[in-house]
Amino acid sequence: MDMPLDRLRAYLPARREPADFAGFWERTLSEAREHELGAVFTEVETGLAEVRCSDVTYAGFGGHPVRGWLLTPARAAGPLPCVVQYIGYNGGRGFPHDWLLWPSAGWAVFVMDSRGQGSGNRHGDTPDPAAAGGPSAPGRLTQGVSSPEDYYYRRLYTDGVRAVEAARSHPLVDASKVVVSGGSQGGGIAMAVGALVPDLLHAFVDVPFMTHIRHATEITDAEPYAELARFFTAQRHRVEEVFATLDYFDGVNFAARGTTPALFSVALRDGVTPPSTVFAAYNHYAGPKDIRIWPYNGHEGGGSAQVVEQLAVAAGLR
Repeated sequence: MDMPLDRLRAYLPARREPADFAGFWERTLSEAREHELGAVFTEVETGLAEVRCSDVTYAGFGGHPVRGWLLTPARAAGPLPCVVQYIGYNGGRGFPHDWLLWPSAGWAVFVMDSRGQGSGNRHGDTPDPAAAGGPSAPGRLTQGVSSPEDYYYRRLYTDGVRAVEAARSHPLVDASKVVVSGGSQGGGIAMAVGALVPDLLHAFVDVPFMTHIRHATEITDAEPYAELARFFTAQRHRVEEVFATLDYFDGVNFAARGTTPALFSVALRDGVTPPSTVFAAYNHYAGPKDIRIWPYNGHEGGGSAQVVEQLAVAAGLR
């Protein structure tokens, strides 16, 4: 543990919020919405007798096509509550059969592919046409980090907001009952979208990445935060400039604006998203909130046990 649990529960670090944080995101989403959402749902055969699946394309940041899956129970007539699922670092949307949990529980699930990712445990299908040049370390964490406008996570978080809009556009989805969910990078996206979309039903935020970022680089050598450390070994003179960009994407600043009811999880032996970074966001979270603490787990967090907790919450949201 990087801090004892009693200190974690009280940990409320000062936030570094840019003066134009709200304006930056309002402008970013306004520009994205100048492009037609154009969500296209093409039903595909998967061999799954109890689940219907559509291959989805919609316009994300810059109008760029973003891929996804929409899965629903085969016999459902709708409208259905829907989980919008975001994916961990370097993962992609994979195959439809990777996402059977929520249809099995009677929900729709909309799985957003992560642009430019998909070299991890699941393949991806969405390129990143706006990948910025300039100095960077291998990976996504420093891509375009010279400015907030060019930074990779500006595009990814915007794609996440547009994924909610695409899910709501489908006739089987109850637009008033949308939950955002994810772990690690996906948890960071879910927390950001929970702050940027004011009328969501709930958020499931598991071991979130991209929170209390500067502190994370000071206490862990684990990937992906290690990408920043490697970048700074050569770009010694750019430390403050880079963190000024990252302040626009830090989950602690989104947490302070979060109004969506949220269930968090944290693992106290997690070296990837250290517990103090998770509690920094949780303790700043402005909306209704609860957290599940897994004392002896690492970045896997609560795993299937956390899913039990989420299903119990979801049962009360139907």
